[in-house]
Amino acid sequence: MTDLIRSAGLSYYPEVARSVGLDPRQMMRKVRLPLACLDKPDTPIAVAGLRRLLELSAEASGAEDFGLRLAERGGLTNFGAVGLIVREQATVGEAIAAFSRFIHVHHEGMRLDVARDKHTVTVTLHLRGRQPSAPRQAIDMALGSVHRIIQSLFSSDWRPLEVQLHYPPPHDRKRYREFFGCRVTFNADDDAILLSAHDMERRIPSAHPLIANYLRKRIEAIETRPASWEAKVDEVVRSLLASGDCTVEHVAEHLACTRRTIHRRLAASGSSFSAILDAQRAYLVIQLIDDTRRPLADVAVQLGFSAQSAMARWFRGRFGCTVTEWRKGMRGEVPSQTAA
Repeated sequence: MTDLIRSAGLSYYPEVARSVGLDPRQMMRKVRLPLACLDKPDTPIAVAGLRRLLELSAEASGAEDFGLRLAERGGLTNFGAVGLIVREQATVGEAIAAFSRFIHVHHEGMRLDVARDKHTVTVTLHLRGRQPSAPRQAIDMALGSVHRIIQSLFSSDWRPLEVQLHYPPPHDRKRYREFFGCRVTFNADDDAILLSAHDMERRIPSAHPLIANYLRKRIEAIETRPASWEAKVDEVVRSLLASGDCTVEHVAEHLACTRRTIHRRLAASGSSFSAILDAQRAYLVIQLIDDTRRPLADVAVQLGFSAQSAMARWFRGRFGCTVTEWRKGMRGEVPSQTAA
């Protein structure tokens, strides 16, 4: 099953790619990632596509610390609502617990395990994937981001006790020591950050309990991500329709597969791309046409119809009335969103 991640993870990719002599758009085309996601941070993209982009970029540029460079420029804002709820916790310990609890909302294939003894807290990173372990650049980007987020909760002089990485040492170990500010152990059993247990009691001055509680309820309401192919395709179709750029080819880019794979997987589950697209069009169109100032020709373009007349025929067949009749209250069946 394809794991998804918010495209905010690529927010600084163009800047980092150019800094090492790469053309970011050319690199994204090579791994078939949609260029439009650079401008839409909440767009779901395949984790596998992001990983291929990182590995290819490191190889093409010779920058073995490419994942760290991305993590270095990121912060809480890259994690959207998850970053906000982390920032509003009362203590560092509660912030790390919230990060571990909700990280899957941002990155489906990422998990953080937090273990504590008398003196040490160990935050262990797990990245799901087809390989026995995730590619090195993906680990560097993820663990580097976790480090940056924890560091942002302290003053700038905070350092972890130790960082552990399961892969062999790079050519330039100094770069890793400078980034993490502590001893870095390679060929370790896990990928982890070790902190002092005393650090977990540190208060966060900017914390606001009421905002934290509000954000927690909002995230809990949306945290259940789709698990089936049908639901994942539905999620991407809904996202792309909202931006007016939804085709099966574009959906395939976001899921890091081919259009044939989408058709085959959906047929196996008793569904089809056209059925999902039709359901999402029906849900969105009634919101768009309620705004009488919006030209129907623009609505047709956003929904992917070749012309306004094509949308008009579809609308009558779908709802049993015209758009004009609908606006006057002569309405047919109101569709429900297939995967709210």
